[in-house]
Amino acid sequence: MLVVTMPRSTPRPHRSTTPVTKPTADDFDLKKSIGMRIAALRNQHGWMLKEMAAKLDVGFSVYTKWEYGLHVPPVDKLIQLTELLQTTVDFLLTGNRTEGKPLHNTRLLERLHALESLPSEDMEAAIAVLDGLVVRHEVEASVNRRAARKK
Repeated sequence: MLVVTMPRSTPRPHRSTTPVTKPTADDFDLKKSIGMRIAALRNQHGWMLKEMAAKLDVGFSVYTKWEYGLHVPPVDKLIQLTELLQTTVDFLLTGNRTEGKPLHNTRLLERLHALESLPSEDMEAAIAVLDGLVVRHEVEASVNRRAARKK
């Protein structure tokens, strides 16, 4: 029996020397935790799985893999999720809540950054005005609650 071998027309691919790391139990736990936080926030907003997938412009099966902890959303979708769910990337990834609510009003944020460059007495005056507005709103809300209870 005669065996003829033909020369390879394409070279063999180069094997990478970078070691392949296998997923650990911690990786699975992290994915599962992220998915659970996404699902809980989605439920708080009263959205169905299909609605959420449509809002993010991804397929239903892609989105459900995120919620079930099989995959982690890519960075651009994490950012989009935080905007839709009114949370932070930090909360989605770690479960840590920031002390305050995230600031969503970009105009207000820009003004606050601009205030930091003012002289300290002007900054203090702006803070006093903001404090006055907040206190007025809290007092009005309290008065309205008492009036509603008396009815």
